[in-house]
Amino acid sequence: MALNQFILFLNLGGGEVVIIIFVILLLFGGKGLPSIAKTLGKGIREFKNASSDIQKDILKGNEDVIEQVNEQVQELKKEIEKE
Repeated sequence: MALNQFILFLNLGGGEVVIIIFVILLLFGGKGLPSIAKTLGKGIREFKNASSDIQKDILKGNEDVIEQVNEQVQELKKEIEKE
């Protein structure tokens, strides 16, 4: 599924993918393909992990801002109730 999404991301057609695979086979041979696939898989996994970490950091930063806003709202409510 991830390969299909990657190919769609690059906007490649079937013929273009076949040509790319053929060129890779010519350059690296059949024995080199597993190591290339392994390296590509590791790179994609690291990219996903990094993007996931960034998303978590952004969400955590938003939680801090939301907490501060809620504290300010509570303080304003207390001031309004005093009057």
